[in-house]
Amino acid sequence: MDALGHHLLIELYGCDAEILNDCERIEKVMNAAALLANAHILESAFHQFNPHGISGVVIIAESHFSIHTWPEHGYAAVDIFTCGDDLRPDLAYNYMINHFKAKSSVIVEMKRGVIPLPVLTAEQFLTTQGLIEKSREAVVCRKGR
Repeated sequence: MDALGHHLLIELYGCDAEILNDCERIEKVMNAAALLANAHILESAFHQFNPHGISGVVIIAESHFSIHTWPEHGYAAVDIFTCGDDLRPDLAYNYMINHFKAKSSVIVEMKRGVIPLPVLTAEQFLTTQGLIEKSREAVVCRKGR
């Protein structure tokens, strides 16, 4: 494992303003995207702002999907944070681009929780691999000749 989680920061530009201001539709798209990515949805919550804009989150067993929309600018900021290796956030990303009718997008991936591996001495490494015992056995065999 190279990281505990993967965090996609997605900028969607030139989206359909009507879609970005439709709370029910946004929630359906975000939930469908999560399922398409093979995520396990626990719950979701979405809020419509006045006069426009939506913020929402889909909480998944593997972390979350979130969105914040600015319909007046045709812009949506989306986060897809996943843990584990079984999810396909790329499928969710493409699904959202199509359903929000984004004309362009930018995506940045951050690896989250990159845990440094412990530094081992040569002897510790060889011991963990069972190589020291094998090399000692080889020495004993050579001496016994």
